[in-house]
Amino acid sequence: MVDKVSDALARRGIQDEIVAAATFFPRGHFGGAFGGGLIGGDLGDRMSGLAGGLGAAGGALAGQRANDGASGLPERMLVGVSSTSVYGFGTRRDGGEREPTDLVFRLPRSQLDVRVHQRVNVRVVELFDRATGARVELEGARMPGFHVGDVLHALGG
Repeated sequence: MVDKVSDALARRGIQDEIVAAATFFPRGHFGGAFGGGLIGGDLGDRMSGLAGGLGAAGGALAGQRANDGASGLPERMLVGVSSTSVYGFGTRRDGGEREPTDLVFRLPRSQLDVRVHQRVNVRVVELFDRATGARVELEGARMPGFHVGDVLHALGG
């Protein structure tokens, strides 16, 4: 992931050394899936057992997408950390792997407050730019392969 973020920066003419990178989602992504799955499953159960399972799956996807759309952030992001900045890229699937697309945010670490909240299955990360008031709220899954711990360590959390 570090190489992917580094390459995406280089394509934009940004020279910076990325020390950690991870996959993040907009804050509320997993909660939206949970809530949507409960509602969809309940509605489906009123019809039949199979409809309950289909309703739960459909509701979970709808809940995630509704939350992500309301956040103003891409559904899935690659976040990279250097000694000077935190970068967030949208992603697209390319042959099974996620590739960075648009640069969504670039926050200078010198004026950044970072807050991390531990939840059952995610870590919530709040990035707050003291100079501009910009706030980015992310969720990182507590599962292998997402590398969230690497980014939190690099941010000092």
